[in-house]
Amino acid sequence: MTTGFPNPNELALLLAVERGGSFTAAAEELGLTQSAVSHAVRTVERKIGAVLFERGRAGARATAAGERALVHARHILRQHEVLRAEARGAAAGTTSGPLRIAAFRSAAVHLLPAALERLTTGNPRLSPQVSIVPELGRGTMGEVIDGRADIAVATLAEDATPAPGLLVGELLREPYLLVYPAGHPAPRTLPLIDWAENCSAYTRDWWSRQDWLPPATMTAADDGVVLSMVAQGLGMAILPELSLTTIPAGVTVEPLDDHPPTRRLVHLTTRAGAQSVGVRQLVHALRATQSAASRGEKR
Repeated sequence: MTTGFPNPNELALLLAVERGGSFTAAAEELGLTQSAVSHAVRTVERKIGAVLFERGRAGARATAAGERALVHARHILRQHEVLRAEARGAAAGTTSGPLRIAAFRSAAVHLLPAALERLTTGNPRLSPQVSIVPELGRGTMGEVIDGRADIAVATLAEDATPAPGLLVGELLREPYLLVYPAGHPAPRTLPLIDWAENCSAYTRDWWSRQDWLPPATMTAADDGVVLSMVAQGLGMAILPELSLTTIPAGVTVEPLDDHPPTRRLVHLTTRAGAQSVGVRQLVHALRATQSAASRGEKR
């Protein structure tokens, strides 16, 4: 029986099989033969003690054991990359290498750019890589859990518990606002436009108390499309403040009431990721950006 822990090359090979969906595609990516990839996967499976891929005519699909192994492989290989980059950076007095960030659309559009400008101005050799991930299902948090991102900007309800092993830091709380076509005499009678990513679950208590609020009669792909539809006079919407950084002509925004629902934005990372210089500096840049915004300065 083969013993020992899979080495980094073997872990990278598993990820190549996942990306390609077959041993043949992984072989082409890595410049190996299909038989060499097959043999390597069998070796790793013996080391781990579980079948990692189902083989078939459709290719190779990860088993439940394989899914877990792939998650750990991503985290382990990422720590190898961070180790090399940060050790070399410490020797040279710089911070370099990729920084993988997952964010939902409005955060990526309105919150991250100013923070990334602060970050890269002081660390020109750092390379942020931003993935826009809808806040549906596991959302941006899932990207960190699965090892696809070093840090996530996420929405998190007050009563929500993050996955074990994740560290959470609050960035801001923003109110929801009423958005409607300018000049409409009775905006609360208009049809409601919503979008799938809207955090209505976080505000369900407030939502349920609003007798005037009808079920959504129209839905859109994201908050930016919702705002455009309102500008065209198609209805009203309830949007978080961050989505209203730029308000198009023909749109009026006003408070909902004295105690509007709010959306809580946080950053999430693993305990290992929190030790990364790049992650720590991004968190510092995000907080500095929010501090400047609260003082009315340019983001």
